[in-house]
Amino acid sequence: MPDRSESPLTQPMPPLAHQNKEFLEGEEARPLRILAEYLQPLGAFRRQRVHDTIVFFGSARITEDGPFGRYYSEARELARLVTEWSQGLASPAHRFLVCTGGGGGIMEAANRGAADAGGRTIGLDISLPREQKPNVYITRELCFQFHYFFMRKLWFAHLARAMVAFPGGFGTLDELIEMLTLAQTRKLDRPMIIVLYGKTYWDEILNFQALVRHGMIDPQDVKLFHVVDEPTQALEILKRGLVTEMAPPSPAVARSVRAHHPRSNRSHPS
Repeated sequence: MPDRSESPLTQPMPPLAHQNKEFLEGEEARPLRILAEYLQPLGAFRRQRVHDTIVFFGSARITEDGPFGRYYSEARELARLVTEWSQGLASPAHRFLVCTGGGGGIMEAANRGAADAGGRTIGLDISLPREQKPNVYITRELCFQFHYFFMRKLWFAHLARAMVAFPGGFGTLDELIEMLTLAQTRKLDRPMIIVLYGKTYWDEILNFQALVRHGMIDPQDVKLFHVVDEPTQALEILKRGLVTEMAPPSPAVARSVRAHHPRSNRSHPS
């Protein structure tokens, strides 16, 4: 029999659902945890007025003094150049922040390069066996830890205006192929500039011409990306593409777009 000797007023109150750690970490609250990984970055990006990003992908295994050390140095240099250029743009609304997966290797190099230029820089980190914590060069207010890969992927694509893929493994290939697929199938609501950095590496790893030859992609699909070998070369491609994208459409085009897509002027798709 339950003990009813204690007054209801003296019995401990059960925790509110949103303060119940056992519930929040249980199976029933999984949709809430997923939604939190959307809403937390959304709120932070709005507060920090982050509109557009240039995403750097690449291996966490590359070290500054290792065999692929040149790619660490060149990712750092490119991120610095991009950040300096972006900070010099006339309109703050057209500033491009460097965004990475938040870990070590190429990601650390890119965040570091942006910090070298005095810019803010984003890290979308996720716990993996080889990278357990964010690198120290990420802007504190723009550092996020994710549990769900697909929510992290959403934020990579959500704000990206360009991506640069340095040599990397499965994770880099996953992000690269996904961006190429979204561009190929026109599922993005704006042009995406895709740069593969390191011609020798990518020519060995991916044979796009074989895909064309076998009829698996169209010949024009190889124009969805650029292959470069120097930071200044990548910078020019990014600047040219991003400046073109920033150019306002003619009034007639703008009216037509608004008529057919009334929500097209929003920074964040629904």
